[in-house]
Amino acid sequence: MNQMLQDPEARHAPEAPDRPPPSTQHRRFAKPQRVAFVQSSWHREVVEECRIAFLAEIEARGIAPAHIDLFEVPGSFEIPLHAQILAKTRRYTAIVAAGLVVDGGIYRHEFVADTVIKALMDVQLRTEVPIFSAVLTPQQFHESAAHFEFFRKHFAVKGIEVAEACANTLLSLERLRGQVAAGIV
Repeated sequence: MNQMLQDPEARHAPEAPDRPPPSTQHRRFAKPQRVAFVQSSWHREVVEECRIAFLAEIEARGIAPAHIDLFEVPGSFEIPLHAQILAKTRRYTAIVAAGLVVDGGIYRHEFVADTVIKALMDVQLRTEVPIFSAVLTPQQFHESAAHFEFFRKHFAVKGIEVAEACANTLLSLERLRGQVAAGIV
């Protein structure tokens, strides 16, 4: 079946090594999108890498920086309440949460992370505003330069991934809501 979708001439075309790879083209939104990015200030130097990468990637996917509102809260535990209030304004088509949950006691940080994720899911389902989480809980985190550097890089990757998920979901919801409005679904 894949062969049927290919251009028959393309299979026989010579390679063009001097040609740069095609630029990534992302689908564009039919309506303007507005996103709230809520970040915890705990370990800000790590978590901000997520925000920086998110902003660059989401712009490449068609949402201008002027349509992203940034909010900072003390810790990850405070994110769900802020997300709920922001969702209830109906101003945002999506909300992104970013935080690093660490603590000396394994039960405490697992409890906090689980509580945050469940609360974000609850807000999303009640308000129908998609909520994306880059709230991470490493199994082991040490206050060392090596761990900080590792998690800074990891949060940059997560920023790109959450921007991709956000943009793709918004496009999907835009299409689905249009189909519902047209009586197709």
